[in-house]
Order: sequence, then C-alpha cells, then structure tokens
Amino acid sequence: MNIVLLGSGNVATNLALALKAAGENIVQVFSPNLENAKAIAKNVGSKSINSFSEIDRTADLYIVSVKDDAIAGVAKNLKGVDGLIVHTSGTTDINILSSEVKHAGVFYPLQTFSKSRIVDFKTIPLCLEASDHHQLDILTRVAEKLSDKVYVVNGDKRKVLHLAAVFACNFANHLYALSHQILTKNDLNFDLIKPLITETADKVLFDYPENVQTGPAIRRDESTINKHLAMLSDLPELQEIYQTLSNSIKLVHK
Repeated sequence: MNIVLLGSGNVATNLALALKAAGENIVQVFSPNLENAKAIAKNVGSKSINSFSEIDRTADLYIVSVKDDAIAGVAKNLKGVDGLIVHTSGTTDINILSSEVKHAGVFYPLQTFSKSRIVDFKTIPLCLEASDHHQLDILTRVAEKLSDKVYVVNGDKRKVLHLAAVFACNFANHLYALSHQILTKNDLNFDLIKPLITETADKVLFDYPENVQTGPAIRRDESTINKHLAMLSDLPELQEIYQTLSNSIKLVHK
C-alpha cells in the first residue's frame, strides 16, 4: 500500500518506522518544516516534502498525524483525493475529515510516544473508525500488520479513552516530575524512587488500581499528611495538589 504521512512529531516518527517494518510503502513524508520531514523520510526510504502542492494525490492512504488544531487545515488541502484519509487524534471527531474529503477514518494508537524512544507497535491498542465498511476493512488490514490489538471504537468512546489516558499517563508523569523536583531540591537522587515507580505500575497490571492503593490518605493518617503539608509550606502549589489528591483518595475509599 502506498502511504503519505503528514506530520513529523512523536506519533508520526514512531508510526513511520512501524509501517516501514510492516512492509508498507511510505511514498512521502510531509511537514511544513522540511528538515523535520527529512529526518523521518531518510529512515523509511521516502521522499520529504513541505508543500501541499507536492503531495502525491494517487496514494492509497494518507495519515494525518499533526496537532489537533491543524487537522482541519490539512484536510482542506486534501480535497479531491480518492485515497483514504485518516487522523491519529484521540479527541478529534472523524467529521473534521469527512466534511472535506471522500473517504475518512481515524487511526488512534493508544500510547505515549517520544522521538527518542521507539516503541513496539505489536502491543499498542489501535483504535479505528471509518466513514464506511470498505474503508474500515482497508484500515483494519493495515492496523493488523502493526499490532495484535486492533479495535473498532467510535468517536465518543475514543474521547473517553483519551481522557482516561491523560489521567493514567500525562498526569502520572507530571507527578513523577514533581517528585523529581522535591528530591532535587533536597539533594536526593531520583533513582532512589524508580523501583517504587516500577512496582506501582506493575501492580495495576494484575489488579484494579483501587485495590492496591497505599499511603497515608487511605490509612487516614492525618498526622503524616499534616507533616507532609508542612514540609511543602514554601511550595503552595504542591501543597494544593497534595491536599486535592489526598482528599480524592479518601473519597474513593470511604
């Protein structure tokens, strides 16, 4: 299958390599920043472009992997294309494409991506949606080459998945960053709590998170909570986060 990849960010970088490894032919990589397009294209044997006028309009599949607020603008520049056009967003409706192009879909990989860390797509849930059954069949065939976990998920359910992912991934990572801040401020190495992070993540793979919750809040250990809040007296924003999360844990575990 001939594929045009539009985007050069974290998702696009990982997706390009996965598609290449699966035997798909990426004919072009588009980015407004030509150097960014070249960085991906050279790794997948593709042509890099930075102008919509250069896009091959005979490809089978166009994957729009850009920021959510840029999807509509890209779609307008793909009017008249006969191939299937999909975006990779967790929160954007399919109709942002279907209102502009003939054949539309969504190819949402439920994972966190970084350019510096290439992930194994075989373990990633791929959430698909398409404007009709034929387009869904096309998208499914591509997805099944990449992953063992392919699901048809409508827009409303996909948005819920993305919301849950923000809590499980983005917010959790931010809390790691705050832990790092606290440790660094007190001349302690972040490596000291990495085994704790690993064990916490491992436990929820085998049980529901609410069943393995630990810490002073679930124990109603107000003495420890107050000591921690006092230690954060010079960091009121962290005090607020600590108090909010402690209250949330207490509410869940009444």
